[in-house]
Amino acid sequence: MAFVLVSTLSVSFLRLPGAKQVCAIYTSDVCVGHNPGPTHPEKPARLRQLLHALRTEWVPEIGSAWLDVRDPPGADVTDEQLLRVHKRSHLNKVNKAFVCSKLLLGGRVNIDADTIVSGGSEAAAKRAAGLVVAAVDDLLAKRGPAETAGPRARRAFVMVRPPGHHAETDSPQGFCCYNNVMVGVAHAQAVHGVGRVAILDFDVHHGNGDAAIAWSDPTRLYASSHESPSFPGSGATRGREGPHRNILNEPLPANSGSRAFRSAWNSRLLPAIRAFRPEVIFLSSGFDAHRDDPLSSTTLTDQDYVWLTAEVAALGKPIISVLEGGYNVEALQKSVRAHIGTLIGS
Repeated sequence: MAFVLVSTLSVSFLRLPGAKQVCAIYTSDVCVGHNPGPTHPEKPARLRQLLHALRTEWVPEIGSAWLDVRDPPGADVTDEQLLRVHKRSHLNKVNKAFVCSKLLLGGRVNIDADTIVSGGSEAAAKRAAGLVVAAVDDLLAKRGPAETAGPRARRAFVMVRPPGHHAETDSPQGFCCYNNVMVGVAHAQAVHGVGRVAILDFDVHHGNGDAAIAWSDPTRLYASSHESPSFPGSGATRGREGPHRNILNEPLPANSGSRAFRSAWNSRLLPAIRAFRPEVIFLSSGFDAHRDDPLSSTTLTDQDYVWLTAEVAALGKPIISVLEGGYNVEALQKSVRAHIGTLIGS
């Protein structure tokens, strides 16, 4: 179902200096169909409530001048796009689970203890990664001479599930089937000729998949703040890793709040990103460091997400932000709204 919304957000988090920007939202009801079970934290209600809010209470605040909501038909990821970051054995493993979930009584299959697929998971996972590719194509494609000169989105929020930043080259894990962000990064570089890409990750969990796929590529900088110790156990040492020193980790102890989070980004991560001079920025946007989230003991608020989003926007590069974690449905809705509003208003 395709739809377009547009408006001027009047709420306080948009009252920021500078001209408003067009932000394209990529999302789909198809992604609600992934259902790992009634007790699983990565539940359909995460996206269902976001879609409801987008279509109802956000409509009076968000209008066509600044917000373009897209669900392009047929926007499913292809094997060619997936194989830029995942091995064929990874695809075979995930596809086998998808097939079994449609055949078995009960309709759910465990890939591992945390990563469970259902009958609707294949469509959801392929649409999630495919919408990141669609966002890349729309934001980075060159305009032809016949195109109109109207405002064009340079920022996108891909509001999908299942998440992706834990999926490694040959290992679906941590609720993730495909690495949505890194599929988008690889597409931007392979198809649109992008050189340096920065991947920023503020999910409460370290994006081991993002880091592993960027590890040996000097054109990719991965920067993450995350709670440690916590799942998946990687990124525990502060500083740079990798053969090109392009993996930047800022582990935060349990119960860290705004001061520690902002210091990590302001003092170390953001300066490194500026020095790297990326052409495009991808965000692994997890909102599970929120103080109300059940899967972390970090105590961020919506205003911390507003602050970091504004800092990233100030870098002046195209931004493709992709939903990762966030498991308190009400807190997630508020955080996403704040994030989108800041992408428009910064």
